[in-house]
Amino acid sequence: MAALPDYYAILKIDSKATTADIRQAYRKESLRSHPDRLSPDATESERRAKTAEFQKVADAYYVLSDPQRRREYDVEYRQRPSRSTSEQSSADFFKSFFASATGTPGASTSSTGDQQFKQEDDEQEQGRPDPDGIFGNVFEDLLRPEVEHHMPLYKYLGMGAGAVIGFILGNIPGAAIGGYGGGRLGSIRDAKGRSVMAVFKDLDAVQRTAIIRALALKVLGSALA
Repeated sequence: MAALPDYYAILKIDSKATTADIRQAYRKESLRSHPDRLSPDATESERRAKTAEFQKVADAYYVLSDPQRRREYDVEYRQRPSRSTSEQSSADFFKSFFASATGTPGASTSSTGDQQFKQEDDEQEQGRPDPDGIFGNVFEDLLRPEVEHHMPLYKYLGMGAGAVIGFILGNIPGAAIGGYGGGRLGSIRDAKGRSVMAVFKDLDAVQRTAIIRALALKVLGSALA
């Protein structure tokens, strides 16, 4: 029998953690593992590895944050001492444990080309969460104080705040990047219902990197890797 993914270890929490503990742990680990923490010139293999890590963190939160899913997982957790923190164990878990509940057949285990995309699509159909979708709620929470009001002025305040953060992280080039990214996020206040995450996805890789790194610094502080 394949090793059970140890979602408590992946989130670095105890098996008796509260719902609040789980959410706080996810906030930290998602920012630590987010692919946009990588520099825009990161290699494809580095980005693929970071994306896999981000996915398993999302898997852990998806399972443990829901009381029913957590109860079902905990039954397995107590009965199966063989556990793993690998991404593959999490992928296999969703294929077997959750697919059996929906009756969805297992996907191919190929990891290249078109078959890889088919595998990823099949995993989503079997209930494996979209990591960006899971992260979106936390991202909205982190930025809510900055975007909850709807005033044109905040576009410019966002630019100023982003420039300050960018300057701290990357001096003059960082200020320019942060200012632009902050302005784009601040303009959500005028975007009539458009979410922070939706605007974030429209930014280019350099701007997203600056924002995620700034948020990670805020949340992780001295623990920032």
